[in-house]
Amino acid sequence: MLSDTAIAAQAKTAPIGEIAARLGVDKEDLIPYGNAIAKVHINALSRPRSRPGPGKLILVSATTPTSAGEGKTTTSIGLGQAFTHLGESVCVALREPSLGPCLGVKGGATGGGYSQIVPADRINLHFTGDFHAITTANNLISASLDNHIYWGNEMGLDPRLVVWRRCMDMNDRSLRQIVLGLGGRFQGTPREGGFDITAASEIMAILCLANDMDDLRVRLDRILIGSTYDGRPVFLREFGITDALLALLRDAVHPNLVQTLEGTPVFMHGGPFANIAHGCNSVFATRMAMHFADWAITEAGFGFDLGAEKFFDIKCRSAGLNPDAVVLVTTVRALKLHGGKSATQLEQPDAAAVQRGLENLDKHIESVAKFGKHPVVALNRFYADTDDEIRLVQERAAQHKVRFAESRHFAEGGAGATDLAREVMSAAQNSSVYKPLYDLDIPVVEKVKAISRAMYGADDVAFTKDAEKDLKRIEELGFSGLPICVAKAPSSLSDDPALHGRPRDFQVTVRNVQVNSGAGFLVVLTGAIMRMPGLPRKPLALDVKYLPDGSIEGIG
Repeated sequence: MLSDTAIAAQAKTAPIGEIAARLGVDKEDLIPYGNAIAKVHINALSRPRSRPGPGKLILVSATTPTSAGEGKTTTSIGLGQAFTHLGESVCVALREPSLGPCLGVKGGATGGGYSQIVPADRINLHFTGDFHAITTANNLISASLDNHIYWGNEMGLDPRLVVWRRCMDMNDRSLRQIVLGLGGRFQGTPREGGFDITAASEIMAILCLANDMDDLRVRLDRILIGSTYDGRPVFLREFGITDALLALLRDAVHPNLVQTLEGTPVFMHGGPFANIAHGCNSVFATRMAMHFADWAITEAGFGFDLGAEKFFDIKCRSAGLNPDAVVLVTTVRALKLHGGKSATQLEQPDAAAVQRGLENLDKHIESVAKFGKHPVVALNRFYADTDDEIRLVQERAAQHKVRFAESRHFAEGGAGATDLAREVMSAAQNSSVYKPLYDLDIPVVEKVKAISRAMYGADDVAFTKDAEKDLKRIEELGFSGLPICVAKAPSSLSDDPALHGRPRDFQVTVRNVQVNSGAGFLVVLTGAIMRMPGLPRKPLALDVKYLPDGSIEGIG
């Protein structure tokens, strides 16, 4: 099979203006970034919908993935192309790639094979600059608070109690914990600090959860910066820079419009990770896809236990969304891993390992049901999969009385996912209103336990001394009523990344609870999860080639 780059080079894509016109975007709302990329102004959401009835929303999630992922994004793209292939009005809404994974271990976020979004190299490298705007806004806050301390600290901000951190869009473990302000009294006030990756920053979450510009302002104003020496909380509004932040984010708020290899429109906007953030593209992009098409396909990062739980309990709750159908992507290779097979032998036929690994699929199907939904199980077929292995997955789906479809979108594009599309359309005809996993007015501890027991299968939750202190402070600040965003290992249902399958008889350990009052949730840090990833021994940056004609290879 041809490389992704070669496949994309052969595709006959339309100018982005034509894609926008087909979607029904008004010319005055289109902001071109060259011939292949554009932004669509959020004012488009205030214009009347041109199509009859409301758009239906499809959520794509997955079982617990291997380190390479199970093709959830590729499935979302292929499913969108399948709807186009069937003559349906469809638009896909996805997250933007982060440079950290692109140049680290996981690679880009534009799909693969014959289910790609183009132009992949530009999307994966800088795109329209949204991540840079978010990074700059985040670090303006950091610079302003340290500058305030330097020039006399009129607020009495205690440097030891500053909770705001800097960020950058790169994996760099050496910046997780740092001491800044060294070099003498003219260089600032020494204090401990650190960096998170931009995808895990609160500004990213705020932009992705904002419902409009007024809401964006309110969320920025209420960001918790730290505390004074006498314990009073300090919020961003006290620094007087909210308008400067809005100016920096002025262009970043508008969703980016691109297309698949088959001309299906895609809004790519925002990029929070699901293992250390809430894992969903922006509300603006999701609503825009629903506004312009009859079918909107979106995804939530990593497995259902992470991204999809947050999609329901954070994004849907905040934005008033309700998906009409849920797609649960799985693969034979992931089930083999969960069945005890070595990660280096997943391409070897082993029906027995698949059979053992089906427990992981069982748990995710049960988890979907916790929200009052019934998934369509999508088997993303790889070249090494055997019919016997696939039959086991199909039979297990039948035992759960849920829909099943094998999908070959990677090798065949939209035509290879039409069976899946038909199953999804049928499932959406019987949509039900989702029910949140927990009520907001119960104690924070009970919220964490509700997620851990229902989504991970944990027996209990243990809180460290630091976490208990955090909970006491959260109660004092009046933030106990916020929803929960769990930061957890994505490779396991538990907080131990080495436990595959369906772990039982374990407890989740919470080591810290952080307040993201602007975003509107509490970040619960479990196990050894970090908000700043590191690069692997051999990062993917080593594979990137810049060619004499200016083209790029090794990104995608």
